Amino acid sequence: MIVDVHGHLVPPAALDAIRKERARFPSLRLIDEGGGLALAFGSAKPSRPIMKGLSDVAGRLAWMDKQGIDRHVVGSWPDWFGSDLPAAEGEAWCRLINEIQLAAAKAEPRFVPLATLPLQDGARAAAVLKAAIAAGFPGAMISTLPRGIGSVLDAPDLDPFWKAADDTGAFVSIHPAFDAGDSRVNDYGLANGVGRVSDAVVACARLAMSGHVTRYRNAKIFVPLGAAGLPFVLGRLQRNHSITPGTADPAEALGLLYTDTIVHDPRVLRFVVEMMGADRIMLGSDMPFPIGDHEPGRIVAAAGLKPDQIASINGGLAAKLFRLG
Repeated sequence: MIVDVHGHLVPPAALDAIRKERARFPSLRLIDEGGGLALAFGSAKPSRPIMKGLSDVAGRLAWMDKQGIDRHVVGSWPDWFGSDLPAAEGEAWCRLINEIQLAAAKAEPRFVPLATLPLQDGARAAAVLKAAIAAGFPGAMISTLPRGIGSVLDAPDLDPFWKAADDTGAFVSIHPAFDAGDSRVNDYGLANGVGRVSDAVVACARLAMSGHVTRYRNAKIFVPLGAAGLPFVLGRLQRNHSITPGTADPAEALGLLYTDTIVHDPRVLRFVVEMMGADRIMLGSDMPFPIGDHEPGRIVAAAGLKPDQIASINGGLAAKLFRLG
């Protein structure tokens, strides 16, 4: 079984529901123009217009067939996580999106859905995660920036969420934000080239050094993009740990994380395998986004790995984590 663990899906039913249920969300503004639906949550600037590929279920299935992918783990679109809504609205928003996401996966069982959570409130996020797990979700996809630019995942009031993830053994996919606030990446396509990685490495290094990764070790914490550079900076983080009192061991944290193959260079994938082990790495595509790897099997085949490592990366590990038959 070949499993792609990093994709995004906004079912067509979600677009219909957003328009139909808009009165439930007074802090949400719809910008419905010819280029596609965009949303403005609270006082945040509008999202990008939604791209067609996010809702093209038939097209996604055809792509999966072409790539030989049997199952596809999909979260919603990070632009539409709704973390800028007031807490009660944010919870209602996430429950609506989750209901639609789960229905889409039941209609097409090749999709494995990840829930959306209201991380503007740690207790509400915990409640929504527990409900999602009970409903059949294996976990959730969250943003590196739970409350917008400058926010952190190790904030003390998010502890109820992390405890819920630990208690349930949830898969927690930590996704880079579209805008992390660094204007230097706004040229040359660097928002995609390095911005996603720099955002994720800071967010997840904080979780490692704060002790969250080791404290909540029963949660299956997933950091995409080859662990977002953490394997490369591990030596520096260990040095930092040795001279900074009160920090956790980053090497232990790295050994507990999971990641994907979206590094676009087989040499880099070999390095990540060496640093983390093939039993921590899974196939990923980031479909339907252009910066993703739309032929994810190629890099695994080209990395010079052993047959058992290839089998684990291509689906063996994912089948165990997501209990796929």
